Amino acid sequence: MEEELELVYESTKDDMDKAIVHMEKSLLKIRAGRANASMLDSVMVEYYGVPTPLAQVSNVNTPDARTISIQPWEKNIIPDIERAIINAGLGFNPMNNGESVIISVPPLTEERRRELAKMAKAESETAKVGVRAARKSAMDELKRMGNDGLSEDLRKDNESNIQKMTDDYIAKCDSMFAKKENDIMTV
Repeated sequence: MEEELELVYESTKDDMDKAIVHMEKSLLKIRAGRANASMLDSVMVEYYGVPTPLAQVSNVNTPDARTISIQPWEKNIIPDIERAIINAGLGFNPMNNGESVIISVPPLTEERRRELAKMAKAESETAKVGVRAARKSAMDELKRMGNDGLSEDLRKDNESNIQKMTDDYIAKCDSMFAKKENDIMTV
């Protein structure tokens, strides 16, 4: 029975960690006014007829806070890279100098900042839903184990431990959101 309880606890912790990791990755894609190479992670370039991630056909750098520089491995795909960036709907206007593609990241308007903050809030809520779903499955498993002979005291102790873990992960989500919102709203 102890081993089963340990498995329930570890499984729940893993699921909650996955929700946090997913939130971190999602928040990275929401720009906060500064140029960041991960802004272009979703861009797929048509490379010899195959949609390929931008990072696999070029070197993406951020020389300063307002510029993203894309140095393709082959110069003949520069028009394809420009087209892919425009079609990605990121709001960027790429320019090329014959050697590389340069994107000037425009400063965010107040309205756009609020939209991005809402997107970050939605990611936070999605992560919280994932954490709560992990809690629910753990509680259901504890209830099942209670029917299979787990003592009520042990079940209640484990339920309170899982609830405390859930509260900690929810607080982590809130903290990550607050940090991202501060980044977005800071001019």
